[in-house]
Amino acid sequence: MDMRPDPFEPPAPIPRSTPPSRLEIVRTVMRNPLELWGVPSYTLPWIYTEFFRERTLIVNDPGLIRHVLVDNVGNYCMSEIRQLLLRPILRDGLLTAEGEVWKRSRKAMAPVFTPRHARGFAGQMLRQSELYAQKYQGSDGAIHDLSVDMTELAFAILSDTLFSGQIATKSEKFSDDVDQLLHRMGRVDPMDLLRAPPWVPRLTRIGGRKVLAKFRGIVADTMAMRLEAMQRDRASVPGDFLTLLLEQAGPDGLTMDEIEDNILTFIGAGHETTARALAWTLYCVANTPDFRDRMEAEIDAVLDEGAEPVDWLDRMPHVRAAFEEALRLYPPAPSINRAAIERDSWTNPEGKTLVIEPGVTILIMPWTLHRHELYWEKPRAFLPQRFLPENRGKIGRFQFLPFGAGPRVCIGATFALQEAVIALAVLMRRFRFDVTPDTHPWPVQKLTTQPAKGLPMRVSARLSA
Repeated sequence: MDMRPDPFEPPAPIPRSTPPSRLEIVRTVMRNPLELWGVPSYTLPWIYTEFFRERTLIVNDPGLIRHVLVDNVGNYCMSEIRQLLLRPILRDGLLTAEGEVWKRSRKAMAPVFTPRHARGFAGQMLRQSELYAQKYQGSDGAIHDLSVDMTELAFAILSDTLFSGQIATKSEKFSDDVDQLLHRMGRVDPMDLLRAPPWVPRLTRIGGRKVLAKFRGIVADTMAMRLEAMQRDRASVPGDFLTLLLEQAGPDGLTMDEIEDNILTFIGAGHETTARALAWTLYCVANTPDFRDRMEAEIDAVLDEGAEPVDWLDRMPHVRAAFEEALRLYPPAPSINRAAIERDSWTNPEGKTLVIEPGVTILIMPWTLHRHELYWEKPRAFLPQRFLPENRGKIGRFQFLPFGAGPRVCIGATFALQEAVIALAVLMRRFRFDVTPDTHPWPVQKLTTQPAKGLPMRVSARLSA
């Protein structure tokens, strides 16, 4: 692998060298959980620890991850603290539903997100990316907050592809609404750590109720608007994600509440993960000029040939590699939480057996796994070369988990990869994104991994474009 002697290391918390006190744990979890993890989390295959009288197994070993998420998946349910955090927002959306409700939702959405169907969205992704790129015309070095911009772009793509542009909102501050929702509702409250029942008020989330109600109102209006159109003239209604879900309503399908929860999941959170990864990619690439040159040359060559956007994902390995390396360093979903239902055991290739007792919380953290010293060379460095076709075979399936794994693997993984490559190609064909003296992003965990206080970058027209 071609590695620079001094590769760029984007900002991230330094692993703790001493265990935090109980008070420090509470403060850190509320402020930024990414700052909680110590050296063992980045160097050992697994660790048993205890948080608030709850035994927790932090899992980094890829074989053990496979055991939990795939081989013995039936023995592991969603952890209580994860549900206390997410269910107030998403209720029975695909990310939080379990059992039969989850099975119904997954079955209902699967046809939209097959790789073949997802490829059919390429034209709409291209159109929305080109429309959004017009925002930067004439920028001539102007400063833009890419954290906001990529949220807007990803929302435009999601709105067009899955809802045919018919989401019932005219808000010009949608990215602010999303940020408020995640900031107020998407962080752990002390009552969650104490496992208080859901009816106990979470004081840190009181300020988020208004924006959550606003999102619920958007969803209700969107559903009503589409249902009215379906009743008026079914033949004229687009056969998109929204229509597909509404057609699944009924005694043997989804309830209207479940449909609302899933629409909210995709409007409020489904695009957020891609948006954050796009912003982190442009930031990291700006600090890696040699690789950026290769990306620009690749983009120019493919676009000059007139290749269809549906083929860009396969034709632009450098663009994809940069995005995947950003996903590694800044995984949009930095933790996967489970709990053991019954006693379980797993034996590693060296013959060491690990026993997992009922009720043990399992933490599989892409944040630490993706930066783990046992599994990655120069784990803190931005080295997209590791994801080029000639190198990616060295990366194990359960070593890189930006989209999870097993039955609950992200249903929109192919959609997100295609969207990212098309958006990056359009933007980088026309413009160059550079850091400024004020570009000092710090990753914080608010459901997704996002830059605190935004991501200001200088946008200029490319001389060769």
